[in-house]
Amino acid sequence: MTTISASQVKELRERTGAAMMDCKKALEKSSGDMEKAIEELRKSGITKASKKAGRIAAEGVIAIAEKDNRAVMLEVNSETDFVARDSNFTDFVKALSATALESASVDIDSLASKSLAGSSATVEESRQALVAKVGENVQLRRLVHSAEAVTVGTYLHGSRIGVIVELDVDNKELARDIAMHIAASKPIVISPENVSEEIVAKEKEIYMAQAATSGKPQEIIEKMVLGRLKKYLDEVSLTGQPFVKDPDITVGSLLNKHRAKVINFHRYEVGEGIEKVAEDFRESVMSQAQGN
Repeated sequence: MTTISASQVKELRERTGAAMMDCKKALEKSSGDMEKAIEELRKSGITKASKKAGRIAAEGVIAIAEKDNRAVMLEVNSETDFVARDSNFTDFVKALSATALESASVDIDSLASKSLAGSSATVEESRQALVAKVGENVQLRRLVHSAEAVTVGTYLHGSRIGVIVELDVDNKELARDIAMHIAASKPIVISPENVSEEIVAKEKEIYMAQAATSGKPQEIIEKMVLGRLKKYLDEVSLTGQPFVKDPDITVGSLLNKHRAKVINFHRYEVGEGIEKVAEDFRESVMSQAQGN
């Protein structure tokens, strides 16, 4: 077997962006021929993508693309934050965002079959090629388009949190401020009235059980529960929260001042809702060394 040097592996990784173990295997298979090794990596793209498809991808980025008064927001996941910062990954996400905006694809499945912006390959083919390059599972998790509104505002906190807000008035600055607030304060609904009856009943039941141990009269307990329930509804509602840029006023007061109303909002945070598995580093290295 031809001896492969570290410098050869490094050169192939720099030229292709593929993982080091993949580069080493390709060079061994091609007897050290760099161009043949590149062909081997390209040929194995789909195979590598399918092998990695079951691995948990809970890192990644939130991306937003805008045009005129339209916006689309996506979450694209990788296994590690390191890959999420890789130029191959970020270039793919940028092209993907442009594709999503122009195609108006309403979900990931329909987006996957579209041609990736600036490429003759489809989104799915490009994703598989990216998996082969970076050596990690890459997944298009979700996307959302803004609805028709007078003003659509967006905010990105780095690449980890993204927000789209739709207002019924023409005020881009206000829309961005509201989007920034949502990124920081994580409301779940626009106003207290939007909280479901099921959630309200559940919270009330919890507060009643907690207050029952106080030994206070029933009428006092009921007032205590109503007060705590109101506080909870304000905390989870956009309009009831103190505005992050001026905590002396609520978001509701700010909107009233501008005679504005939030029609809808969307907030994405990388990895939310994905169950992460703690991986043994030594075992992971051994697994890669064995070609698993």
